[in-house]
Amino acid sequence: MEGIQHKSISVNGLNIHIAEKGQGPIVMFLHGFPELWYSWRHQIVYLADHGYRAVAPDLRGYGQTTGVAVNDHTKFTIPHVVGDLIGLLDAITNDEGEKVFVVGHDWGALIAWSLCMFRPDRVKALVNLSVAFVPWNPNGDMVKMLRSVHGEDHYMTRFQKPGEIEAEFAKMSYQTFMKKFLTLRDPGPIFFPQGKGFLHSQPDVPVTLPPWLSEEDIEYFATEHQKAGITGGINYYRALHLSWELSSAWRGAKVIVPTKFVVGDLDVAYHMLGMKDYINGGGFKKDVPLLEEVVVMEGVVHFINQEKPDEINKHILEFIRKF
Repeated sequence: MEGIQHKSISVNGLNIHIAEKGQGPIVMFLHGFPELWYSWRHQIVYLADHGYRAVAPDLRGYGQTTGVAVNDHTKFTIPHVVGDLIGLLDAITNDEGEKVFVVGHDWGALIAWSLCMFRPDRVKALVNLSVAFVPWNPNGDMVKMLRSVHGEDHYMTRFQKPGEIEAEFAKMSYQTFMKKFLTLRDPGPIFFPQGKGFLHSQPDVPVTLPPWLSEEDIEYFATEHQKAGITGGINYYRALHLSWELSSAWRGAKVIVPTKFVVGDLDVAYHMLGMKDYINGGGFKKDVPLLEEVVVMEGVVHFINQEKPDEINKHILEFIRKF
């Protein structure tokens, strides 16, 4: 990570922490839960070495970004975060209205879809990982849909009540929390039965790290989360219903930005609520007309940009070089 610089940018009443490296066209990387800018460490260095300015913020509520009260989940809607990104782009670009490349993963992908839908004038091309576009659903928000299928123990449902899931996570160290999250390899639904922790990995079961994840990586995530807490990240889930309400004007809207999508065939997001059929059956292409390529990587799970950095780096570069 030699040469990565860190700055704090004043935007929308926040101090947004960014990590950046390189000169040239901007590539903005958006992380997911429970991650940070650090999830993009491999991509930042690679894109900078290939003639781009790689910029990765800690999103509102995460890491070293400050200025928002985490006790108010209504401040964590998708429109809030898209607004942060537009303000950030205004601050770091040379020309007003300059277009940039965007790469998103997990929540970062979900936000990137909305960024492209709300403000396609600011995005040159999009590479999204793991989470496909989710069109606005008149029947309700994602939590409502998942609760109806998977019940009260599904992680998105368990994340809804303020303080409850934080108390459960507090029973383990941040190091253990990150290890259990990042090493999840079951593509099925994620459950957190009350009082039982991660169903896929019991609290007293030690985690063996895979080759792509080091103790130093875990320590960085854990240290940052220990300082900032994880409520900010969980608030994105708590604000899903409000995000759904605020986004209703985009009912039926399409994402009109050149796009490439990459997902692992063992990714929990790929197996969620008919998503595989949507991606491969034509629905995805209908909603994202400029979708140029879908790549399904074999034997890869959710944290794809960390598990397979070399492949993801090449997928990103191959696509954005076209523009």
